[in-house]
Amino acid sequence: MKSEEHFLKLLDTYFPRDHEFLKLGRGDDCAVLAGGKDYCVSSDIFLEDVHFRRSYFSAADIGYKALAVNISDIAGMGAKPVAFTMDLMAPSELDDNFWNDFLKSMSMLARQNDIVLAGGDLSRADKLGISISIFGVAGGSGNFIRRNNCAPEDIIFTVGDLGLARAGLMTLEALGDKGREAFPAAVNAHLRPKPKVMIGTLLNAAGINSLMDVSDGLARDLPRLIGPNLGADIRLVGEQLNGNVLAFAMGVGTDPIEVAMLGGEDYALLGTTSPDNLDKVKSIPGLTVIGKVTDSPDLLVNGEPFKVQGFDHFDH
Repeated sequence: MKSEEHFLKLLDTYFPRDHEFLKLGRGDDCAVLAGGKDYCVSSDIFLEDVHFRRSYFSAADIGYKALAVNISDIAGMGAKPVAFTMDLMAPSELDDNFWNDFLKSMSMLARQNDIVLAGGDLSRADKLGISISIFGVAGGSGNFIRRNNCAPEDIIFTVGDLGLARAGLMTLEALGDKGREAFPAAVNAHLRPKPKVMIGTLLNAAGINSLMDVSDGLARDLPRLIGPNLGADIRLVGEQLNGNVLAFAMGVGTDPIEVAMLGGEDYALLGTTSPDNLDKVKSIPGLTVIGKVTDSPDLLVNGEPFKVQGFDHFDH
């Protein structure tokens, strides 16, 4: 990187300064978002050798995923993203070719979702790190959909592939970039997750009870969705899983249902709705009913207690 000013000019190449949700954009000490609305706000950190490896993540993959995981948080509230800020920790050896690929990919995703880059900060560091804060406005019903708003007998559903990104990560860790050929759908799910903003707003409009995105695996995120005093009775079969999950599980000699439950970085949507509302919700594209909420604080999978937890940021 030649200089901070050089990088700021590079940003202007890919990200406009004007947007309907900005009263004041990049260039001052703070950006000013247009008022008159409630905003939801989320932040994520994306660190080299913690969340990604440059040995098999291209610059374009890194730029895309750093923003995608934040957009998914907004989708998990049934909301629409409108603006984000980005703080970069940048190693000096990364050149314009890297940053052009990084920013081109990120800006493409931002344009697809009509999101403006409002500001941020830049610092030199030994390893690459990206911290993004993202802002969203309510979609669908006009409200934000929260967790912990369900009752016994409510229907549990997902939208998106469970365990696919986990299979992709484990394939890349074992085979490196060659893993793209072995399990392409799984590897792509890990490198380029697809945030489900439109689905989230449709679910919001359909009147569901609770919603979140699945980032740490179904086994860990489901208790977060339903709260400490309730449980879940989950029914999963192989036909509900992506073929790459089944093939990966067979190849390593493990249970595909366990791969799906442990997951990690699926960025699927997980929610609940009342039984009376199920017919309306089932019309949402890609929605799969996987179980129901119970009044006992246990997680049952296909009739058996499931004790294994998913990803924890402080376990490693």
